[in-house]
Amino acid sequence: MDKSLLADDSFGDCFDIAALPLPRPPAGYAVQMLDTDRLLDRNSGNFLPVRSAELRGLFDSFDEARAAALAWVEKHCPPPEEHRLAIVPAGYDQFRERHVLIYGVLCARP
Repeated sequence: MDKSLLADDSFGDCFDIAALPLPRPPAGYAVQMLDTDRLLDRNSGNFLPVRSAELRGLFDSFDEARAAALAWVEKHCPPPEEHRLAIVPAGYDQFRERHVLIYGVLCARP
């Protein structure tokens, strides 16, 4: 998908994870499907629940997460503006071996 088809802030404003005052330590950037506890899996390109053992949902940078989100939108969302995705900071619980939604389930509408 041509990057210009969606605005730069289509998945939220670009942020530096290290500069955010978060209630839990972040492990990376994730692409969350709004209104769900699902993150985009780096390996399959599908959305999986945060409790899924197979989920590899962390990206090293906002730009990496955005590229993955754009690829998913190109494949699954005509029209692209109706994607319902957001890039969020996410943690990883080593004890439970699962991803953590630091902000919880984000809603598509306030």
